[in-house]
Amino acid sequence: MYNEYDNLSFEEQLHLTESLVRQRHNQQMFLRRNAQLLQQELSFEAELLEDNPELAQTIHSFNMQEIQSNQRGLENVLDSEELASKEQSIWSKFFPGLGGR
Repeated sequence: MYNEYDNLSFEEQLHLTESLVRQRHNQQMFLRRNAQLLQQELSFEAELLEDNPELAQTIHSFNMQEIQSNQRGLENVLDSEELASKEQSIWSKFFPGLGGR
């Protein structure tokens, strides 16, 4: 089966393969280090919240406010789409060429 590497010499293919292996290794090392740092950050955060119940409660309150705000925003979007479709149906009675999306 023909592929893009068929025209390369053995040495060129070997160099390319080594380069890809090195690239994958570096990517895995980066992801592993990133995961370690994230775990460390989560541990620090858990410790901080454990030592400060008021802070934990405040963060919880902020999160609940954000969730409620997002829900209201979604409801507003859905309501405005419904309103737009009602307006469109009214306009289509007067101007039939404007009907339908």
